[in-house]
Amino acid sequence: MAPKCGVEVSGVSLASCSDAEMEQIKQTIYEHGVAVFRDQDFSPEDHINFGRRWGGIDVNNYFPLNEAFPEIALVKKEAHESTNIGGAWHTDHSYDQIPAMGSVLVARDLPPSGGDTEWAHMGAAYDALSDEIKAEIENLEAFHTADHVYKADGLYAQTDMGKNLRGQDLKTGAIHPVVIRHPQTGRKLLYVNGGFTIHFVGQTREESMPLLQKLLDAAVMDDNRCRLQWKPGTVAIWDNRTSWHNAINDYAGHRREMHRITLSGEALAA
Repeated sequence: MAPKCGVEVSGVSLASCSDAEMEQIKQTIYEHGVAVFRDQDFSPEDHINFGRRWGGIDVNNYFPLNEAFPEIALVKKEAHESTNIGGAWHTDHSYDQIPAMGSVLVARDLPPSGGDTEWAHMGAAYDALSDEIKAEIENLEAFHTADHVYKADGLYAQTDMGKNLRGQDLKTGAIHPVVIRHPQTGRKLLYVNGGFTIHFVGQTREESMPLLQKLLDAAVMDDNRCRLQWKPGTVAIWDNRTSWHNAINDYAGHRREMHRITLSGEALAA
């Protein structure tokens, strides 16, 4: 999909893939950050079964849930709404002590155009840093939280999306290394993001921002980003350790609904 991020996979049905194919899919996503599968016949039951086969499902605390299939979170924006969910660069659940591994996102109702999603590869982002910055962040840790986003007076509450969300009374907070090693590939990855990383441990927000902003800018350089144009039957699966993502909000006046299952993760380490 891009020189350093993302792949499109053909010739496999996610609903009926073999155990060997599942292992290949996992490895592909661990390495490339995101994999896209077109023309999938993928019912809600298939979606849930696939997530369970992967190893576990984390039920989202904030998004509205599918009433018939509560494992599935609804990522939707109605035609009359102006704010979308996930419309900034971030990685999901970094505010949890054990962040979610990734997500399986299925297109269900698409606008006639727009609504693309971008990803950026955090291994490539780390590799591109100068030796000086790599040395500066080698042993740093950062504090992550979602409270400023989802709480009763948070960012979403001030928009027309706030009424759709849950979990306003939850408290979150986690400390993770700024540079982690991928649990499966061993690759060094930059693990901060603009959505949920607040400050470096031992520093104030103000003290942290100059370096943090350098890292955020470096992570989304052009050759490190891919962009997906959704079509009916498209499924994207991504790794939250290896990638960031950004949902582009450019389809005013049209409805968009995606179904998301969040895959359970494991503790992160440098």
